[in-house]
Parts: sequence; structure tokens; C-alpha cells
Amino acid sequence: MSIPLPPQPAASSGSPVNRLLIGVLAVLVAAPSVSANTSRFRGVNWAVLGDNFVDGPLILNGLDESDDYDTVRAKADAVYAGFEDNLAINTIRLPVNTHTVSSTWWDAYAGVIDSATDRGLNAILGYWEDGAASGGRVNNVAAWDAMWDTVTDQYGNNSLVHFEPMNEPHGYSAAEWTDMAATWIAGHPSVPRERILVGGTGYSQDAKPVCADRRLDGTLISYHIYTFFYGQENYDGWVQTFRDGLGDCASRAVTTEFGAPMDSGLDYSNADSADNFVQYLRAVTDVMRQLNMGSTYWPGTGGKITQGQSDDWYSIQKLHGSGTNLILTTPNPSGVNRLWHGWGPERVQ
Repeated sequence: MSIPLPPQPAASSGSPVNRLLIGVLAVLVAAPSVSANTSRFRGVNWAVLGDNFVDGPLILNGLDESDDYDTVRAKADAVYAGFEDNLAINTIRLPVNTHTVSSTWWDAYAGVIDSATDRGLNAILGYWEDGAASGGRVNNVAAWDAMWDTVTDQYGNNSLVHFEPMNEPHGYSAAEWTDMAATWIAGHPSVPRERILVGGTGYSQDAKPVCADRRLDGTLISYHIYTFFYGQENYDGWVQTFRDGLGDCASRAVTTEFGAPMDSGLDYSNADSADNFVQYLRAVTDVMRQLNMGSTYWPGTGGKITQGQSDDWYSIQKLHGSGTNLILTTPNPSGVNRLWHGWGPERVQ
């Protein structure tokens, strides 16, 4: 944001009023810019089958730990082609952890990121705590710092790559988390703030403390909402719940996780449905559209394995094939239509 200073008459430029005005304007000029909206992010999460909270390298659904870089690239190209063809995405959210980046798997895993950016996709790299037993905290800060140094050194100059210091920092109080996020930003001064997503407090479901902390000005905010956070609501209740967690922070917030069952036959186009999931997804996508918010659905593929199923019942795409011959199919077109509705009229078709 560039705010020109008004011309000052020579005889009065040193007056207290003019000095105050110039000082205020100087602060505004120096303040990091804040995006007018986040609707430019239209995407999904590519996750590990079984979820990203693993105490080891992150092997995304469809990949194999024995894959080399070229194989990962070929598989990623196939997966992204499916996401683009079926969902018209322009953004992919990907996990990183210390075990991945500090191991030889990182050399191969980089193919997932490189494939995305070579296709012109935004890539959001978010840190998942190393194992589900870490309690929503970074259990090895030195390893976390080293991981982020490696990742930002490698991708900091790529304008399509965005960095999320931690996914769902629920083990920290709001004050602890904002302190930690501010320290991360100060430690990576070359990363533009508009390419940093700071998770809301708790399970990233409260954006307000991050939005209120001036040290975090200019960053984006990662925001999550699921039915299992809050239970049963009607449509109006879900609208209010979404807005309550968001506060006045919509211009900076990206809903990086939200989702509902996609293989249980629910009709998300039915505005008269009394089903909690249907009312939730309709409300959330309506509000995101109204507020010009971007989103990355959870999950595009991968995620928790639902009992009796081969993958996460929230998956908006089903992965088929083997080796590098991978294809994606859509289990619920009405769910995709709600995803597109949330992205607004500017979505890629």
C-alpha cells in the first residue's frame, strides 16, 4: 500500500500538527500490506493415507517410500492433472515434518512441490507435529527450526510457495502461539508476509488472536471448521459459528481445512435437507463466497481411514491405479458444486 505524503507548506512543516500527521502516515506506509481478499486460493489438501500426524516421513496417498524424485514427479503430475480436470484447483496444501525434511525422502518429496509450482499451482507447505502424541506442540524446536531453514532456503524465492509454520497449534495458549509465530516471522525476514499463513489458535478455529496481534500484520491466517468441533447446528447456527471464529479477519483468512462425507450419498444441493453435514457445508461455502475467502478442502485425497472404507470418507476425490498410472474420480458431484460455489464466480472452470 502506497500512501503519498501530502505537500507541506514550508512555513508550517515543523508545526506539531504536521509532524504528527507525517508520523502517522509514515507508519501506514511502513506497515505490511494486507490482502483485500483471499479468493485467489482455490484448492484441496493432498494427505497421507491415515492422516499427516506421523512419527516418520510423510508418504502422501499414491506415493511409496521407495519412489525416487522422477517417480514422485510423475505421480504428482497425474494427481494434479486429476485435481485440475475434476475440481479446477489452483492451490494444493501439502504437509511437511522434521522426519521428512531431514531424511533422504526430502530429495524425492520435493518432486511433489516442484510438480505443483511448475504447473502454476500455489503450494501451501504446512508443518504437522511429529506424531499424534505431540499434543499440538512442537516437540523438538531445534529440529523444527532446522526444517524450516531448509524449506525456506529451497523455496523462499518461489512466489508460488507459501509457508504455514504449524498446523493446528492446539497445545499452546493464544499468547504462546502468537509469540511463537512472531518469532518464526522474525527468523525468516526474507519470506514475504503475504506468503505466510499463521494458524488460528486452538485447532486453527479461532482467527481473532492472530488477527489482533500487530506483530503478525500482513500475514494470512489459516482457519479450520468441522462439524466435530461443534456438534449439531442448523444452517443459521453454522453461519454464526463460522463468523464467530473468524471475527473481522476474513480479508486475511483462508479456510485451509473443512470437509464433509463425500461417499455416503448426501445431496449438498438440497437446501431443504435437515442433515447436519449438508447444512454445515452449505453454510460454510455460502459465507466464504460472501466474504471472498479462499479455501483448501480436506482432503482432496488421503486422510483418515474410515472404518470399513479404503480412505477418508471426506475425500472429495478417489484415487485409483498403481505406479505412475494414477487417476482421480469424483464420488459426489454435489459436494464439488458446493466447493466451487464457495470459491465464487472467479473460480477457474
